[in-house]
Amino acid sequence: MAVQKLGRGLIDRIVKVIDFRVEDQTRGLVSRVTELEHATADHRRRLDNAEHGLEQARGDLRWTRAELDRLIPHVAAQEGRLETLRESMSLVPNGDTTQVAEARTLIEEIQRQHAQIRVRLAGISRYEDRLRRLEDQAQQSVAR
Repeated sequence: MAVQKLGRGLIDRIVKVIDFRVEDQTRGLVSRVTELEHATADHRRRLDNAEHGLEQARGDLRWTRAELDRLIPHVAAQEGRLETLRESMSLVPNGDTTQVAEARTLIEEIQRQHAQIRVRLAGISRYEDRLRRLEDQAQQSVAR
């Protein structure tokens, strides 16, 4: 019985020494693990925000593409009308001044519409370039 108590006491002391050593060695790791958990949560949140922004940019890009697809036939038609008008003007018509004035008015109207379309397409082009840069930036931040 006394030997058992002595053996049990010795074992209890050995266990306490081992527990103390293990706790001493792992004391700094608990704070490090907690810090890494917070960093992981922050990275997940930032990734979710980046993915959300990327989806919005993709939606805007789809809308822009649809608008561009809608405008391209109109621009082509205007250019066709303008080219037809140029060809007809290259021949000097035998017309009176009212016909010439009407033709000039028509030419000016076509040129004005053509300029408006060019401005719209330039705006769309800038918008698409901005979306591309935002997507590149989002991809770079996701890659980090």
